[in-house]
Amino acid sequence: MGKIRRFDAGNYDIVVVGAGHAGTEAALAGARMGLKTLMLTLNLDSLVAMSCNPNIGGTGKGHLVREIDALGGEMAKNIDKTFIQNRMLNLSKGPAVHSLRVQADKRKYHEEMKKTVENQENLDLEEGDVAEILVEDSQIQGVVTTTGAFYHAPCIVVCTGTYLGGRIYMGELNYPSGPIGMKGSYELTSSLKDLGLSIMRLKTGTPARVHKDSIDFSKMEIQEGDKEFEPFSFINFDKDMTIDQVPCYLTYTTEKCHEIIRENINRAAMYLGDIEGTGPRYCPSIEDKVVRFADKSAHQVFIEPEGLSTKEMYVQGVSSSLPEEVQKKMYKEIIGLENVKIMRDAYAIEYDAIDATVLKRSLEHKDISGLFFAGQINGSSGYEEAAGQGLIAGINAALKIQGKDPLILDRSQAYIGVLIDDLVTKGTKEPYRMMTSRAEYRLTLRQDNADLRLTEIGHNIGLVDQDRYKMMVDRREKIKEELKRLEAIRINPTQENNEKLEKLSSTPLRNGVSLQELIRRPELDYEKTKIFDPERKDLRRDIKRQVEIQIKYKGYIEKQAQQIRQVKKLENKPLDLNFDYQEVKGLRNEAREKLEKIRPESLGQASRITGVSPADINVLLIYLESKKRSTHA
Repeated sequence: MGKIRRFDAGNYDIVVVGAGHAGTEAALAGARMGLKTLMLTLNLDSLVAMSCNPNIGGTGKGHLVREIDALGGEMAKNIDKTFIQNRMLNLSKGPAVHSLRVQADKRKYHEEMKKTVENQENLDLEEGDVAEILVEDSQIQGVVTTTGAFYHAPCIVVCTGTYLGGRIYMGELNYPSGPIGMKGSYELTSSLKDLGLSIMRLKTGTPARVHKDSIDFSKMEIQEGDKEFEPFSFINFDKDMTIDQVPCYLTYTTEKCHEIIRENINRAAMYLGDIEGTGPRYCPSIEDKVVRFADKSAHQVFIEPEGLSTKEMYVQGVSSSLPEEVQKKMYKEIIGLENVKIMRDAYAIEYDAIDATVLKRSLEHKDISGLFFAGQINGSSGYEEAAGQGLIAGINAALKIQGKDPLILDRSQAYIGVLIDDLVTKGTKEPYRMMTSRAEYRLTLRQDNADLRLTEIGHNIGLVDQDRYKMMVDRREKIKEELKRLEAIRINPTQENNEKLEKLSSTPLRNGVSLQELIRRPELDYEKTKIFDPERKDLRRDIKRQVEIQIKYKGYIEKQAQQIRQVKKLENKPLDLNFDYQEVKGLRNEAREKLEKIRPESLGQASRITGVSPADINVLLIYLESKKRSTHA
């Protein structure tokens, strides 16, 4: 701290470090659960800044947003206020992978969230750069800023995003900075190291922003929003939120563009060897794509608006760490960008993160009581992944102060559970991105049923109010009633019915069936079978879809429910964090080392540790059972 004098700046229950997508969810959750909360940020203008892509959702990520909403979080409500285009992805595939993706007005998204935070009871928002986390006897005492302000608090949630140790790279040029020209934070890392945390460097990047008027859209393929609007937040399902949507555009790189990149590849920061950190596998830079996919003569590029009050356009798919002079050449070799004017250059940013395997599934440090981490500091990438972790960390900080058990979402309950379990059980060496393929039970964990899965949990912990809870109960009951009604309707093999089926290109009946069974046929659906059901009431679109999904996939859903019940047997067998694995005879050395490092909280979590085999789990299970018998003897 140098010569800066330390002074008492206030007492709080929870201090949240950082006001990005993780920090805001953590702070709002703590405050809404009745705890006196402070959120510190380097710059009030960077609150939920969309420093990379101007959108929310997408494959896998849309599921997270719906779950955040179902639990009482803010992200879905905020994007519903500020969207400029709405698209449902993967509609040609099954409902498990349908994912909503929405273009945001970046500035408005920030303004609306800032307004929400400023008006939230129990929540203070201040500028401050945290330099030190104070701990005594393994218990959090508070934080100290670079100006000497000491904020007392028994719980801290660290959500530093890409600002911690941030360094910008553009070719040979590199300098300390946070994203989008914001200042970074540079003193907190040494405090984390002093607390015994292992720090790693990760990297991400962003493309250039270009002037709309310098783009030739006639050479591009227009990407309109969906005609039928679907909101992210369940509270808006019964509202008409139709707007004039703003289009995006699809174009392509060219061989000439690739040639410029190849000629200058040795000048990219990643190839100069200046960057230590590993970049995101599923969002590579354009130079990575050109090298890794050398046989491709073109790569997709999406031109996306940054908002209604700006002419900045985001060039998705062309993030880069090449020098500015090279960028000015290569961007002009993208179809439709021949006369482009770059407003903000592309860059790579490297930042500090921790090894998240030191955390419990509550996101609290295993050895330091009251110290929570959420977002990119845990090795994840993306706004949605950050927000999901922030919400859980904020909830658990509040529950800890209330003297209650933490909220642990397991892999069968939520994508948020999958995300956190992956980070704290396996760790990561590169920015972790959520995808539907990471969830074993994705047919059960659909985006359309997040409220049915999680809203009761949000209500029980005090984040979902009674009116919101009643909305979910009403939706659930309407779905149940319609399923029951359709099961009770018998369709007999009359000539009239069979003629109707033939018109629908469906096989005639030989025996009577329920209307549910008819809907289950691949060529039929809920709407088509209305001709057999003249008394049918017109239900809300989301309810009809939920009914159809539950009918169509009933067998698969029941099979998955059975698998979940089996897995729960292991999940429900707790392991002490200080369990002595040296006592367990028959464990392989590798398994023992991994178990001692990760210190899993349950046998289920232990089974997912890389290097721990099913045979090792069996050995552990036998040991626990024998110990249990000897204790009861």
